[in-house]
Amino acid sequence: MNLIEANHIEKSFGSLRVLKDISMQVSEGQVVSIIGPSGSGKSTFLRCLTQLETADRGNITVCGEKMMWTENGRAVYADKKTLHDIILNVGLVFQNFNLFPHFSVLENLIDAPIRIRGISREQAIERARELLRKMNLESKEASYPCELSGGQQQRVAIARALAMQPRILFFDEPTSALDPELTGEILKVIRELAEEHMTMVIVTHEMAFARDVADHVIFMADGVIVEEGTPEQVFGNSQNARTQSFLSRFSQNS
Repeated sequence: MNLIEANHIEKSFGSLRVLKDISMQVSEGQVVSIIGPSGSGKSTFLRCLTQLETADRGNITVCGEKMMWTENGRAVYADKKTLHDIILNVGLVFQNFNLFPHFSVLENLIDAPIRIRGISREQAIERARELLRKMNLESKEASYPCELSGGQQQRVAIARALAMQPRILFFDEPTSALDPELTGEILKVIRELAEEHMTMVIVTHEMAFARDVADHVIFMADGVIVEEGTPEQVFGNSQNARTQSFLSRFSQNS
């Protein structure tokens, strides 16, 4: 079953066309890595899929629910209830953590499940502590974000997204705000989620990680999907000169 079906997505900011006819499908349990140079439209595409941006044209279906479609050349979005139901199935981990600074780690994890999902405080705490153990952060539940390292903050952000029990998890450059020595611990967490068959879409500049963890790799440049396929196809036998040029530095260093 496809949890994400995005077809012919277009997005402009003024006269700048950022997305030009982008289509992608993500099946349940699949891990998709989106790679490409800065400014290629990767993050904008992710934001359109997670309702942080509105697309201009195309159609998007999430977990079987139509989120947006095109009528008379313009985007039409579903009603508020449908959009709310869709967003409950989606988790998003930002590059800059976006934790609530005035909440403890535990409070960051339990706030949305109680307030939005409507589960009891006891259930939310039980689930949060289970996730913190998974992230090796059980000793940090009373700490505040300012007391944590960048890597710890990002692991809390991942746990917070998982606390809402999403069916799909999106990552937007999850290691870009981290020092290199902290990157590995985040990539390890994402690898473990992949082994548990969590459906994920990951925008990343970590080429080795994209190659090793993904089932499907998409290379974007200049607002279009230039090439896509298995990691072996894209990294080992790319057919497009633009892809080859982008990956050449990685191939030399790997």
